[in-house]
Amino acid sequence: MSVSFNIKAIMVMVTVLVCNYQFAQQEQHWSIEHRNEILLDLSKADNVPYQDNIEMSGVRVSGIVTYSIDESRKLSMSRQVFFPQLRTFIKTNDPEWKHYRAYLSDTFSDDILPTLIVDDKIYEPGKAKSIRINGMLVIEHEAEEGIAVTRTFYPSTDERLFVEEWKLTNVTKEKIVLQGKKTKTVKHTKGVKGDYSIFTDSNLDDTIEIAAGKSYRFSVQISASMNNESRVNVDAEEHYEKRIAFLEEMKNSLQLVTPNETLNTLFEFSKIRGSESIFESKLGMIHSPGGGRYYVGFWANDQAEYINPFFPYLGYGLGNDAALNMYELYLKEIDSEYKNIRYSFEMEGDAPISPLDRGDAAMIAYGAAQFAMASGDKEVAEKIWPLIKWCLEYNKRNLNKSGVVISESDEMEGRIETGNANLSTSSLYYGALNLAADLGVSLGRPKKEVSGYRKTAVRLKKNIESYFGATIEGLETYKYYKEHQNLRHWICLPLVVQINDRKKGTIDALFNKLWTENGVHVEKNDQNPDISKIFWDRGTLYALRGTFLAGATERSLTKLQEFSAQRLLGDRVPYVVEAYPEGNMAHLSAESGLYCRVFTEGMFGIVPTGLKSFSLTPRLPSEWDKMELNKIKAFNKDFHIKVFREGDKIRCNVVDSNGSVFMNSLIKDGDSVEVFLK
Repeated sequence: MSVSFNIKAIMVMVTVLVCNYQFAQQEQHWSIEHRNEILLDLSKADNVPYQDNIEMSGVRVSGIVTYSIDESRKLSMSRQVFFPQLRTFIKTNDPEWKHYRAYLSDTFSDDILPTLIVDDKIYEPGKAKSIRINGMLVIEHEAEEGIAVTRTFYPSTDERLFVEEWKLTNVTKEKIVLQGKKTKTVKHTKGVKGDYSIFTDSNLDDTIEIAAGKSYRFSVQISASMNNESRVNVDAEEHYEKRIAFLEEMKNSLQLVTPNETLNTLFEFSKIRGSESIFESKLGMIHSPGGGRYYVGFWANDQAEYINPFFPYLGYGLGNDAALNMYELYLKEIDSEYKNIRYSFEMEGDAPISPLDRGDAAMIAYGAAQFAMASGDKEVAEKIWPLIKWCLEYNKRNLNKSGVVISESDEMEGRIETGNANLSTSSLYYGALNLAADLGVSLGRPKKEVSGYRKTAVRLKKNIESYFGATIEGLETYKYYKEHQNLRHWICLPLVVQINDRKKGTIDALFNKLWTENGVHVEKNDQNPDISKIFWDRGTLYALRGTFLAGATERSLTKLQEFSAQRLLGDRVPYVVEAYPEGNMAHLSAESGLYCRVFTEGMFGIVPTGLKSFSLTPRLPSEWDKMELNKIKAFNKDFHIKVFREGDKIRCNVVDSNGSVFMNSLIKDGDSVEVFLK
């Protein structure tokens, strides 16, 4: 993604950034209530003070709610609400890059809350008792003046509206009467699309009577409108039910079942974060990273490569539609001269196009081929086949004399040196070639075309070995570019695309040299230790996917469990993050898709081989008797994969939702089986 940072700026940030998320091993503060909810018990002394935030999104709004609890358990709240489609003007002295982040937004304190009066006193909620996250943020307060308060935060799924709902419960044996005073605000501003208004309001009654043991609900709403639009429908109950319906859809799709509840729960949460960050735009529905910075835009890495290939497995219709829309928009960008394709469509495609070649054609081809096959839809695959074919040809035309792909950068966009031909671009191109060959067979493409891709992949694999293969710190692994001397996180990519020639040294490098308390760091650099402090979770998630796929099951499981517990139950919850120090560990959404893919493509080893077929290489840990992926929607089918131990072998069952058996095989650990979905 396009940012204004360079490596010097990042180093300064490492030195001066004030941040709650330290590098020391984090204590686990949260507990799992069930597979869809975690709890922070604030009665435990070790859990206070505490501060964190969570982002929640709908197609027209995104809210980042920050909650802070001091040692006396007093709660402070801040709500940063974005209305992504309402682009604003920047100030005359703002840097130009702010054009890329000019969304209508504001931050709201508790000053927007209405006033409640009980017994001639202004009511204040009691001490914070607990915090729950279950796709919404729920904060419970101890009773004060006989009234216990529960506050629930959530976005509207389809309106410019963010809601905070209050539930007042009378815990006494007598009726309680309160007086209510609404706090209304309106702020007008002029923006790129016209006149904007931001409103805060509530539906609090003037007089409230709560019988003993009964409850009363009201909501506080933050909303926006443009020009002559009607005010948003602020019926909180309707918007609550729509959010619940979305969460229920997530619960009932692609269910991971393992003996480890942390893995199961973070998988559930990742489906939510990966799926909710889809926004209405003039380009159609598009998935965007979020994080307070990236809305109504998409990228060749975050969307085309990371999240889009996941949506067919989840079967989320809006996600699949947004993915296909993105590929079709990219299809309009290809030309007969094979100029490098743009790497992003920011601000609904209106932001200036960067000429930087990050290896984006390889990213797009790799993701699009996976998405096309996993969709199981020949019509969809035919639509995006020309894009895949163009991207492969672009990479072929950009091979250097050593037969690897030239690219100016990678997804890090120059934050760290990448040379003029890097391992990431060539690895993704290799993976894309093999996937495209299999897709070509399914589509009935000419044999010469398909065999051409396979032959090119064979040559490229040899060239990757000769150009990037290296001994670093005594390990037989890869250098990231020709002149590179340090271990880099993307040495995992050959494993992801099933190049295992140097798997032992690469796995040792990832787990013994690059692994830290925050997963795999970007680089191990003894000459510049500050670089060694930088981490991007995408590197960790690719590494785990690759090491599982390569057969390092026990080591991968240990690292996965450690990493997952920290992200779900530590100080920064409940999702995997983008990076640190850049972005201060923002919960960008595509990374959550990558977390789920650790299981679908890593632990279960699903690799598409056609529109109705895939290879399956399950990696059942020795301490587990079974694992399951249920309600998979990929390949245009609804099916389950059940893997369990049977003596010294592994039984693999693939059955549809009606119980019909697609495959029932008894295999040795590490064996692969081909699954054909009739």
